[in-house]
Amino acid sequence: MTRPEPFRQVPVRPAPAHPAPTGRRAARRDPVVTGLGLVTPAGPDTASTWAGVRAGLPTAAPDPALAGLSVSLSCRVPPLDHPMLRRRGTVRLDPVDRFGLVAADQALARAGLDPAGWDGSRVAVVTSGAAGGTQTLDQAQARIAGQGPAFVSPYFLTGHLINMVCANIALRYGVTGPALATSTACAAGTTALGIARDLLATGQCDLALVVGAEAAVNRLYVTGFTQLGALSGTASRPFDTARDGFVIAEGAGALVLERPEHAAARGARPLARLIGYAATTDAHHLVAPDPEGRGAERAVRAALADADTAPGDVGHVNAHGTGTRLNDVVEGAVLRRVLPHRPPVTSAKGALGHTLGAAGVIEAALTVLALTERSVPPTAGLTDPDPGVDLDVVTGVPRPCAGPVAVSTSFGFGGHNAVAVLAGA
Repeated sequence: MTRPEPFRQVPVRPAPAHPAPTGRRAARRDPVVTGLGLVTPAGPDTASTWAGVRAGLPTAAPDPALAGLSVSLSCRVPPLDHPMLRRRGTVRLDPVDRFGLVAADQALARAGLDPAGWDGSRVAVVTSGAAGGTQTLDQAQARIAGQGPAFVSPYFLTGHLINMVCANIALRYGVTGPALATSTACAAGTTALGIARDLLATGQCDLALVVGAEAAVNRLYVTGFTQLGALSGTASRPFDTARDGFVIAEGAGALVLERPEHAAARGARPLARLIGYAATTDAHHLVAPDPEGRGAERAVRAALADADTAPGDVGHVNAHGTGTRLNDVVEGAVLRRVLPHRPPVTSAKGALGHTLGAAGVIEAALTVLALTERSVPPTAGLTDPDPGVDLDVVTGVPRPCAGPVAVSTSFGFGGHNAVAVLAGA
């Protein structure tokens, strides 16, 4: 089959590979992470997700809803039973909103925050996603085709639009500060972290609830990724010689970021600090990464400069690690150039699959847990490391963190690159 060839832009002159430090950390204090929550195929909460990822347990399985397609493998969230979903107004919510609300509720509980008592004008919500409410869209399309326009639910748009995870969270918790929805494909979760960091730094809020949520496991999206040759029909194998694509997944992650003074004033114990962030764009191709990884490399170097951190201080990397032929080779080359001391590398997608626009927040939360517990999880599905990737990828069992600083990378269709640098509290 001939793969589609999206529009290609004219060559862009690469920027310097070694950006000068921005001085950001000298100007203001880094936000702290005080809470996190996870809803993933490994479990409906943080504890079960972390246990599954640390055990290196793959969650990919044949999906009856995808039967008959060329690829019918997915990573689904197990049934949810959470008090949040028994509240009034949740019956008509799309799964993506349900995932986001449950993850957010977990994060607030972990942070010891009671929304009933906060000043909502000093709180921000920043969400990430790529597809919006796909189940709601499927149902509306079926009704208009089979029964006519009059049978399309008036709740269609509020269930499908990509900003509705953000709107539902703000409405549920009385947030009247900035509420923003980001969509930079598979980099969106890390983009959301960067936006939240800047809202805190500029004084627009005292705390920010960052939520990445995705529920795009449906026949149309799976067909689209299959037509691009991006999906595996067998397993998620990041950095493995036999890798042949990613496994599509659903889920949500949430982090509470706070100005350190705000957290200290209420006696909150920080879990980690967000000390650096950067974003770049390849301007190379709509779906393929720059084969030399120039944009990704600039993002990693700029994030380290923003963090005022030397490459040698990085103790481990939570890699984008999709398991596609191109991404893993390009990312491996970038990490070898920027981090020649070869810190341990892990990819959560071996266990959880690829949650698209939610991946950056989910993986940042896992990075916080790794720093907190000083344990880097293994990469599930990796049995035969590709010598062409040439990274020190953690396999089999967890490995102790090699230092208190970690890098989390996210790269998305459209050439979006976003990198976060996190440090132990």
